[in-house]
Amino acid sequence: MGIPRDIRELVRKVVNGEIPFHKIEEISGNANIAVVVRRKALEEILNINLPAIGSTIIDFVEVVGRNIENPIGAVQIPLGIAGPLKINGEYARGDYYIPLATTEGALVASINRGCKALTLSGGVYTKILFDGMSRAPLFKLPSVLEAYRFIEWIRERFNEIKEVAESTTRYGRLIRIDPFILGNNVWLRFTYTTGDAMGMNMVTIATDKACRYILDKYPGEIEYIALSGNMCVDKKPSAVNLLYGRGKTVVAEAVVKRDVIEETLKTTPEKIVDINTRKNLLGSARAVSISFNAHIANIVASIFIATGQDPAQIVESSLGYTWAELRGNDLYISVTLPSLEVGTVGGGTWLPTQREALSILGVAGAGENPGDNARKLAEIIAATVLAGELNLLAVLASGELAESHKRLGRGGK
Repeated sequence: MGIPRDIRELVRKVVNGEIPFHKIEEISGNANIAVVVRRKALEEILNINLPAIGSTIIDFVEVVGRNIENPIGAVQIPLGIAGPLKINGEYARGDYYIPLATTEGALVASINRGCKALTLSGGVYTKILFDGMSRAPLFKLPSVLEAYRFIEWIRERFNEIKEVAESTTRYGRLIRIDPFILGNNVWLRFTYTTGDAMGMNMVTIATDKACRYILDKYPGEIEYIALSGNMCVDKKPSAVNLLYGRGKTVVAEAVVKRDVIEETLKTTPEKIVDINTRKNLLGSARAVSISFNAHIANIVASIFIATGQDPAQIVESSLGYTWAELRGNDLYISVTLPSLEVGTVGGGTWLPTQREALSILGVAGAGENPGDNARKLAEIIAATVLAGELNLLAVLASGELAESHKRLGRGGK
């Protein structure tokens, strides 16, 4: 079936430069038509064909202006499943199958084997230590003395500022404002609980209103430089997130039985402890890393992409620490993720395939109590990270890393 005449005419005008890409929705009156026009025009301009990009179930009427601009279609990433993984958490309790979107051969198999070892040993115990999303606006004062006075003024009026900020949101709750001074510059790091949303947009809007209130009420000279002053810290690695937390700070731990390690992972607890100490701790220290682990980013990235999290926040969400020690004849192992930024509503979580992936975990949409599903997802991710860390350490200890990548990452060639 050919392309309708009206669409062909729109394509012609786009190719000739009469209509810019960003105006096609407005002129066509329909986002799905605009996607076809934009893609066909691009094909003509570049003399290529994009049929796979055009194959998607997404309704662009719903996502344009919410998740994307100038769309031409969608990309697909293979989705695998690992598990079951037994989790004994405050929010995640039971056996879970983990959806993992990746193009790295051997990754799903690696996590799956770690899940098996942990489940055979009684499962993973998880605990959320902190829950809060931050935004840190930057202010300029005439002097450090005035900067100090400004901070004291903020502390005295926390409840007033809290009321103003929370007036913009149903679920956001301001829990603290941490000040930082450098010369005559002041950063106010606002931190909120955000229910089941990851909360970046929520806290941005709330903090901006609070800042405008501060500007209106503060009796001294002050300049509002930027809503984000890079002390938040969003989408960048930082020590402040490691120390203060951002999103969820969560720990996952397990005691893995010696016979399980020997039979399933083909190594010993002693070897895993030794390689964790020398690789993850000493090696990371020698490299002057701020994150001491084997491959946390692999697991976080694959779950983020599968479940509609913000991929740019993999940067800080994958910062973490892996610890291992002998516990009698067995192995104690844990991972600590200081700034795991996740949600089950908002962003890309409502897209059809991502929502289905969340439903596999039983966390699609809002929880019965605000925040329950997001915290459950955080516990599941941390437990899965532990599975991935455990297995990679075991593979390194047994000398199987290159062989497994050859077998599963090169099609067995």
